[in-house]
Amino acid sequence: MSEDFDNSPENLNEGDELDNILTLNDENGNAVDFEFLDLIEYEGEEYVVLLPVEDEESEEPGEVVILKLEDTESEDEESYVSVEDEEVLNKVFEIFKEKFEDEFNFVD
Repeated sequence: MSEDFDNSPENLNEGDELDNILTLNDENGNAVDFEFLDLIEYEGEEYVVLLPVEDEESEEPGEVVILKLEDTESEDEESYVSVEDEEVLNKVFEIFKEKFEDEFNFVD
């Protein structure tokens, strides 16, 4: 799920833009950088809210990505999987919006 919100510089604290950067591989094996925004618990599962690190090629800046966190056999490794259930995505995003309503300007 992708949702829009205003992540303009005036809404960030100094240095926030480079903190918590994760590099994940997309379905084609390409490395993609994301800023980790939050970890949300919902119905016994954990979900990460990520913001793609913007570049000049970005077509839709400000869209968040929500992925489900899954454990792997290694304690040092985590796996992120896409969430197909639109209702779960909406609930997780609503929780995220409530937590950060004072930090971001969300756009419907």
